[in-house]
Amino acid sequence: MQRYYFASSISEFLNADENAIVGQLTVSQGDTIKNPEVYAWLAEIQLLKKVLRNYTGKVYLEYSIPRMGKRIDAVCLIGPVIFVLEFKIGEQYFQRNAIDQVMDYALDLKNFHQTSHDCFVAPILIATNAKGFCHTIKPIIHDDKLLEPIKCNETALREIIQSVLAFADGQFINPDKWESGGYHPTPTIIEAAMALYRGHSVQEISRSDAGAKNLSDTTQTIHKIIQNSKENHRKSICFVTGVPGAGKTLVGLNIATLHMDHKNDLYSVFLSGNGPLVAILREALTRDRYLAMKDNGETCKKGEIMSEVKSFIQNIYNFRDECRIDAVNPPIEHVALFDEAQRAWDLPQIQSFMQRKRNIPDFHMTESEFLISCLDRHQDWAVIVCLIGGGQEINTGEAGIKEWFRALERSFPEWEIYVSPHLTDSEYDAEEEINRIIPQSRIHRDETLHLAVSMRSFRAENVSLMVKQILDLQPNDAKETFDLLKNQYPIVLTRDLTLAKNWLKAQARGSERYGIVVSSQAERLKPYAIDVRSEMDPIHWFLDGKEDVRSSYYLEDVATEFDIQGLELDWACVTWDADFRYTKNGWEHRSFVGDRWYNINKKERQLYQKNAYRVLLTRARQGMVIVVPEGDPNDPTRDPNFYNPTFEYLKSIGFDVLE
Repeated sequence: MQRYYFASSISEFLNADENAIVGQLTVSQGDTIKNPEVYAWLAEIQLLKKVLRNYTGKVYLEYSIPRMGKRIDAVCLIGPVIFVLEFKIGEQYFQRNAIDQVMDYALDLKNFHQTSHDCFVAPILIATNAKGFCHTIKPIIHDDKLLEPIKCNETALREIIQSVLAFADGQFINPDKWESGGYHPTPTIIEAAMALYRGHSVQEISRSDAGAKNLSDTTQTIHKIIQNSKENHRKSICFVTGVPGAGKTLVGLNIATLHMDHKNDLYSVFLSGNGPLVAILREALTRDRYLAMKDNGETCKKGEIMSEVKSFIQNIYNFRDECRIDAVNPPIEHVALFDEAQRAWDLPQIQSFMQRKRNIPDFHMTESEFLISCLDRHQDWAVIVCLIGGGQEINTGEAGIKEWFRALERSFPEWEIYVSPHLTDSEYDAEEEINRIIPQSRIHRDETLHLAVSMRSFRAENVSLMVKQILDLQPNDAKETFDLLKNQYPIVLTRDLTLAKNWLKAQARGSERYGIVVSSQAERLKPYAIDVRSEMDPIHWFLDGKEDVRSSYYLEDVATEFDIQGLELDWACVTWDADFRYTKNGWEHRSFVGDRWYNINKKERQLYQKNAYRVLLTRARQGMVIVVPEGDPNDPTRDPNFYNPTFEYLKSIGFDVLE
């Protein structure tokens, strides 16, 4: 795929007719061009022609960043440097969001474009009419040849290019080789949802290197199951497994976006019981579509866009209620994709809910059985895709994956079952139920239904393994795993929350998102201004910018495992309370009630608590800081002995200590 609208050597660019270049840009973009955009292009071209005289290299205009759904104004390859140029024609000031924007472009190339990894990358923001600025050429603390954003006006651009070239060293970039480099982005789930909804393919926005499972293969397998079910008039259910951050939700969204037309009999719905995830994705897609339509001069109302988005991404509870109210007819969708299917409710939980909230005293099916029954109403064919995370049940009444197989064995003997072979692994605990299915010929095992590599932590693939080893009390194994990833994925440890906040801010570049995450049982962090009972708005926390006090950037509101499961940050601060304590006898599980800590004795609740910390420790894409407070000897609820052993245990893994 060609990622730019225009490209030429600098010498050819200098001799090319300006209007001809604009014409090529216009044709490439289509029929949505407005006069201000044409004038901006002309101004950029004229300025570039002035400053690029006497240089050799290559220039690219309107260079695509599919992950972000945006284009870089200009990329110039000169000597050993990739110049990323963002023009603000006529602007007098350097807006914070514009500085982040040009840095985000540079980060995308540095992190995800193969032949940019080892090059100097210089992001430059040009506010053409700006005055009174100073520019310093310096690398950022990460020491990866990515320079801090440079601000300049039109008269200083040539001087800045010279300064950068004098600062940089290394081999000159070969434009042909650079262009041919693979682009392997790792989007957040929010970025991925927006890109898919815009019409990008999963290949454009996901990694495709040999070290990662090919999401396309998994998607293709599910497509085949759907097509075969339709053609042969069968009902099928398939179970997709994967490590945290492997792209299970992305697979589901990809299938759903390919079949968004409700007039098509392959029409699909993406279902999730994760309220924050549903709300955030809906709002993100709505905002993105609204801004795109507004930029194109189209009249639109956010409410109408939101209504369309809501039919595409549905809360499982709403879907369930609609099917309950109309207990005869099948839903309009033949294909349902159920995210985090392991969190479906068991019978006591759904009975309690139905009685309390819906005034139905005699509901007799588990959530998984009821959902299968809804799709089973179709007379011809139906498919359910269950997307499963191992070891991620975090709340009372989450039945795990076993209940799905019990329901299939008990009530739906005609359904074909497609499974990942990893469903028999310990974190899924489904082997016994799978073996009970008679006949075994109903069960089809397919390795492509497992996603083995985390894509969340694009800097290091072994984060989820290390977290598992830490929680399973395998410190030697965890230390070995950390040794493999520490150069790509920094993890530091501290007793001081202020130091942790400063570390987060220093690590993050551009609009990379950071925030504080804590256990929902972390009741004794109030002295540090962390109150888990204080409600936060996940939409503002995840989507709003650095200027909004409700956003994660402000480091005031915190997210618990319930807020952040299924989502991710670039950099995370995990603040560890005394609810989950390391001792010489293993983990102790505590709950704070009233004025003291009480033991958690139920194995089920202990598992939920352990899984909560698994969720918290696997949210960061690029690195994290773990805070274990010192406690207070004068406060019996924060005795230092509650915290010190946990700190020493984590320190033994090899994490650097901030002091």
